[in-house]
Amino acid sequence: MEVEISRRKFLQGTVALSVVAASTSALSSTKSYNDKKVLGTTKTSSNKEDIRIVPTLCEMCVNKCAAYARVENNVVTKLDPNPHFPKSQNMLCARGNAGIQALYDPDRIKYPLIRVGERGDGKYKRVTWDEAYTYITKKLTKILDEEEDNRSCIGYCAGEGMAEHTFKSFMFDKIGSSNFVNHASICLQTAVSGYALTIGKYGQADLQNARYVIMAGANRAEAIVTPDTMDIFKRTRGKGASLVVVDPRFTNTAIHADRYLAIKPGTDLAFVLAMTYHVIKYELYNRTYVKNNFSNFDKYKEHVLSSNYTPEWAEKITGISAKQIKAVAEEFMENAPQSIYYQGRRSTWSKNDFQLRRAQAIFTALGGGIDVKGGIVFGKKLPLGTHRVNAPMYANAESRIEKDVAAIVGASGSWIGWRNKILENKTPYPVRAFFAYKQNPMLSVPTTSKTKKMLEKMDLVVVIDTIPSDTAMMADVILPECTYLEREDPVKSFPGIEPSIALRKKAVEPMYETKPVLEIVRGLAKKLSKPLWEITKKYDEDVQDELDGMSEEEIEEYYQENGFNLADAYEQSQEEVNKHMVESVYGEEAWKILREKGVFYPNFLKDFKKIDNNSFQYYDEKEKFYTVVKLEDSHDSDDIDTCINPRDIAEIKRLFPTPSKKIECYLDNLEKKGVEPMPAWHDEDYKKVPKGKFKFISGRHAQFTQNATQNNVMLLELMPENYVWINKKNAKEHGIEHGDLVEVKSSVGTVQIKAFPTDKIVEDTLFYIHGFGSKSTGMTFAQRNGASDNEIIEDDIEPVFGSAIMHETIVSIRKV
Repeated sequence: MEVEISRRKFLQGTVALSVVAASTSALSSTKSYNDKKVLGTTKTSSNKEDIRIVPTLCEMCVNKCAAYARVENNVVTKLDPNPHFPKSQNMLCARGNAGIQALYDPDRIKYPLIRVGERGDGKYKRVTWDEAYTYITKKLTKILDEEEDNRSCIGYCAGEGMAEHTFKSFMFDKIGSSNFVNHASICLQTAVSGYALTIGKYGQADLQNARYVIMAGANRAEAIVTPDTMDIFKRTRGKGASLVVVDPRFTNTAIHADRYLAIKPGTDLAFVLAMTYHVIKYELYNRTYVKNNFSNFDKYKEHVLSSNYTPEWAEKITGISAKQIKAVAEEFMENAPQSIYYQGRRSTWSKNDFQLRRAQAIFTALGGGIDVKGGIVFGKKLPLGTHRVNAPMYANAESRIEKDVAAIVGASGSWIGWRNKILENKTPYPVRAFFAYKQNPMLSVPTTSKTKKMLEKMDLVVVIDTIPSDTAMMADVILPECTYLEREDPVKSFPGIEPSIALRKKAVEPMYETKPVLEIVRGLAKKLSKPLWEITKKYDEDVQDELDGMSEEEIEEYYQENGFNLADAYEQSQEEVNKHMVESVYGEEAWKILREKGVFYPNFLKDFKKIDNNSFQYYDEKEKFYTVVKLEDSHDSDDIDTCINPRDIAEIKRLFPTPSKKIECYLDNLEKKGVEPMPAWHDEDYKKVPKGKFKFISGRHAQFTQNATQNNVMLLELMPENYVWINKKNAKEHGIEHGDLVEVKSSVGTVQIKAFPTDKIVEDTLFYIHGFGSKSTGMTFAQRNGASDNEIIEDDIEPVFGSAIMHETIVSIRKV
């Protein structure tokens, strides 16, 4: 199969694989449900007889944009945006268009594999699914027998995705292990928790209606090109909204900004506290809103003022002038409540990151911009039916191993803390097996060398993935999942101002011997179930007491009824489960619409309208969920007219989903855990850069999503490798010119990468894009393209949630 793509056609979104005759599709035909017109997709002219248009959801990044897959003779030839989805609004970016290549990647994992060489050398033999399941069963049976049925001796991780819950339910609910680590602690844990503990939820930034946005460290113009990204950029530069970008780099987002502030890495908290000081001292905040909706504001006011967090103080730390800090603070409050300090979609930056996110949330709330049009909104989520998992109780299963590495270690764990406990032999019991589903910790977790050593310690490593990642190369068994275009995933409800339910249907049958994760865990569960049941009966005294005196028939009944049959939750097909979850709440007609259009919400047939060629209405304006928090003097917020002045709505007393029912300035529960109850700056938390050294930061790019896109030739044509950004003055001091091969070295690793000297980054700072630097011999196109950031990022964690600190590593650079 040959693929020839022009750059122009690709970026225009008109590329089609040359496997069959190229074709385009237009969104112009209609289909009738009960005489109601619903926009659909035409089957354009083609010589092929077998043409299908299948709704799907993209998996090339976290946004899950809706698309239509054009299928000709069981080959996906085109991906078009689906206009029916409020979240993606008829958009599909470059990454989304490149989803076809994920399906037809020649390097994808095609068959079950068992390692025959040393870990990491890439030597595997092809086996049947049954052979793979048998191998895993024998290994796990031996491990669990030796560990006397402590199910938590099995660790597991999962990347973000619609089937993540399926995998986790198998490992946690059915297998019974508490040792789950997912992407949260190397991603948004501190941001989500900081906002949730302060205002009740993380929320969404209503960029479409905001009048003033401070965007710090988030490069929306490159990293995630979505409708709300486009909404804000259409209105900057005097067109209705002001955008302030605060970033060590002058990014493509900064190009669209009304004001760019070049901040030193790790000093954002000082910047926010200084703005807070200014608006509190001069009473520029919404005093009515604060009086009605803040808890312990007087404590916070005294704390900020007595700490003397002045703009002049912050200028010396951040590199941003006091005049600019004051101006931004004043402009923010002038435009409030339609002003947002953008929450961020990035990882933990520094040791004080949790307090930074708290300070951001409080600052936005000072203007009244919470749960109001143009501010941070909570929106609504449409309910779905339930799918029951009968979870057995294992008396010998222990709690997770790293719960003491931070103040609060939740169910998703602390990736670095968890790994290092194992590596340093400090676990309360051994973790001997590891399962990875759609996550690549070898490249996604800081200090790659330690992750490699941890995997080498395991008695069993199993990887479920679509591509032979660096982590897959460390596995004993590799189980090939089919790509998102080859499977139906769990139906998902997407919350927001315009909530909807969306479905990923299977566009084509799975290629080679690949399977969706539901079928993978079903097959493994059937093989594992009885052997592990025998181990439970051998060591679980609670089960032994229950079974005492029972007949064989009664024991079998107990096994089935109490969830020890590991496969019982996965017997139904994904389509059957999805149908139940939708029809049980919304009825048969809703299921029909969802199958046909990929999207459903209750007023779909009435409200959906095409306004122009690229503009659609989903909800009537008065039906949108800008304000959802219950009001103090009424049952809920349904009686609010969201079309009136947002400031008038903002000042109403509400009952926020926090313990005090108000915005939380002072967290006394955290104080009991040794966590600062209010955001505060401590000089010792800021890592200064020694002379001649640099602080290293990393980020995303429009064509690359973590590690999942690194072998995609469509995207590699646009950007074949990453370069390290270095300020031109620093480059000159080190004799470095554009394109020079340089060595970047930290205390934990060394990489070689080409240099990009530029004035668009602050001095004493290095940057390069995440998602490159694979060493896997199984990936022809990704291998050794640029450098991996996590090879040199030190494995420090912040103290509240144990999240990875990504922007505090000190490095050196030299020309090779």
